[in-house]
Amino acid sequence: MRAPILLTALVVTTMAISNIASAQNQLPETKWQKNHPNWTANHPGRTEVNDRLANQDRRINREVRNGEISRAQANKMHWEDRSVRREERKMAARNGGHLTHGEVATLNHRENRISRRIGH
Repeated sequence: MRAPILLTALVVTTMAISNIASAQNQLPETKWQKNHPNWTANHPGRTEVNDRLANQDRRINREVRNGEISRAQANKMHWEDRSVRREERKMAARNGGHLTHGEVATLNHRENRISRRIGH
């Protein structure tokens, strides 16, 4: 009767010590991370880039509907936008889900070149 109680106490103590040790090995969260549970995908730099890509996608589709650009031109611009998105994901993967200011600037530069062609 006494052995099961001791065994249970030993298991509970081991689990508690394990949890404390793992909590000490984690880096503290920043204020931004605490407010955003899915913080890597929603990092501000990534959000900025992805919001622009979504906006450009809407603009391209509107231009096609209005007959201002051909479907072939739209497909090329969508392909270029997907290329920017792939690059954004690769950059973020190298930085633990974040984009540096320089990476955001690089991606914005590429998006600017595509954006200037929409509606012209």
